[in-house]
Amino acid sequence: MDISTAGELGDFLRSRRARIQPGEVGLPEHGRRRVPGLRREEVAQLAGVSVDYYIRLEQGRSPSASDAVLDAIGRVLRLDDTERQYLRTVARHAARRTSAAGPAAQRVRPGLRLLLDAMEKVPAFVLGRRMDVLAWNALGDAVVGFSQMPPKERNMPRQVFLNPQARELYPDWPAVAAETVAYLRLDAGGHPRDKQLATLVGELSLGSEDFRRLWADHQVKEKTYGAKRMRHPLAGELTMPYETLTVSGEPDQMLVVYTPEPGSQTEDRLALLASWTASPAV
Repeated sequence: MDISTAGELGDFLRSRRARIQPGEVGLPEHGRRRVPGLRREEVAQLAGVSVDYYIRLEQGRSPSASDAVLDAIGRVLRLDDTERQYLRTVARHAARRTSAAGPAAQRVRPGLRLLLDAMEKVPAFVLGRRMDVLAWNALGDAVVGFSQMPPKERNMPRQVFLNPQARELYPDWPAVAAETVAYLRLDAGGHPRDKQLATLVGELSLGSEDFRRLWADHQVKEKTYGAKRMRHPLAGELTMPYETLTVSGEPDQMLVVYTPEPGSQTEDRLALLASWTASPAV
């Protein structure tokens, strides 16, 4: 099962066409339309390419779509920066159609593990491909409980969609779920022949109707910064701003650090949690 080959390219473009009403781009809205949003010929006209060319692109049969053409289509479909980069990525993969070796097992550098250990006052962990959790510090473990999970379950999408306690842990679960799927979709675009990813998507699709719905929506989003509310069984409610940093030299690894406001109730509760449950990092 490939995630982001020709079929993914077509599905993504169709989902974005469906979001744009003709009147929004200066086209007449009268007449019967069999599908929502823009027609393929309308996108082609507005982007300045032939209808045949655009159809071949949606079908993954355009071997040399230029950045200029993809940017023109992105403007018509009102893609944001992340969506435009995703369009370029999946278009390149769809055209290439080459086999790819499976991804190598990811390892966290000793220096990064030392950095995690040194961050004693904030929860932190490292995410790899498919949002697998590769390493964590003691407070990160106290908050999320990574060490209590079987190795296969140390994966954020699995925890969000297949762990029955997830909706209790995240009071804003719908937003967390949507963000998780949007980043997983972005990751999939860069690694279309990752069999482990295909297996993960299959398991999540079988196990969660919410995942199936969100995956079919084709949203893509970078994981950068934000805030999560968490309802911890010992510490109570926590408001957790976070920062996500790409690990230098390891483009498929991210350091995620929760940064509670100084002097906040969350900071106090995390300090208590650390004193109660601190354990060595992995």
